[in-house]
Amino acid sequence: MSATGMLAAAVALSAGLAPAAHAAPRQDSTVEAPKAPPKPTTVQIAGKFTGGKIIIQQTERPELFQRVLSEVNWLSGAAPTTTKPKADKLGPKYTVTVLIKDKATQLYDLYPMASGGPRAYRPAKQPSGKKAAGWFYGRLTMSESLRLSGIPLKEKPDVVSGGIGGGIGQDVENGELDPIAVGSDVLGQMRRLLLINGAVLVVVLAGLGGVAYLIRRRV
Repeated sequence: MSATGMLAAAVALSAGLAPAAHAAPRQDSTVEAPKAPPKPTTVQIAGKFTGGKIIIQQTERPELFQRVLSEVNWLSGAAPTTTKPKADKLGPKYTVTVLIKDKATQLYDLYPMASGGPRAYRPAKQPSGKKAAGWFYGRLTMSESLRLSGIPLKEKPDVVSGGIGGGIGQDVENGELDPIAVGSDVLGQMRRLLLINGAVLVVVLAGLGGVAYLIRRRV
C-alpha cells in the first residue's frame, strides 16, 4: 500500500471513532414545582370616620394585619349563611379591601354593630372577577378587630379572639379560659336542666294522678 493510501485509511478510521459533533442534547427530566400563589400584603378599611380610610401593611403591623385579614379572608369561597337584614338593623358599614401589593383582590362590607350579631356582605362585583353575592354572620371579634385598627367603636374586652363566621366554635389559646369559671358555668347549666326536668316530671305525675282519680270516680 502506498503512503497516500495509508494516510487516507488512517483519516477514515479516526473519523469513524470520533464522537458525533452534533449529538442531540441531553434532556433534563427535572420538573419545576408550581409557584405558590402570592399572599395578601395590605388591608384597607374605608367608612364614615375621621380620615375615611385606614391602611394596614403586613410588613409594618403583621399582627394587626393578620387579625383584620382573618375577619374577611374566609368569605372568599364560603357559601352565604344568612339573608339580608333590614337596613335599620345593620348599623354603620365599613368596607374592607384586600390587596396584593398595589392590586385589589377582595372586597367586603362589614357591619360590626348589626342587630343580632356582626354581619358581612360579599358584593358580586369583586376586583378579581364576578362572584355570587351573599350575606354572612360575621365573627364575634369583628368590632374589636376594627376598633384596634383605629375605627371609633366601643371596646369589647370580653370577646374571645379567633373563631369562625358567626362566632361559632371559637379557637381558644391555651390558658385564655379560666377552668373554674368554665366548670361553674357547666354546673349552672346542669342545675337549670335538672330543675326543668323536675318541673316537667311533677306536671306529668299530677296529670296521671288526675286521670287515675277520674277513672276511680267513674268506676
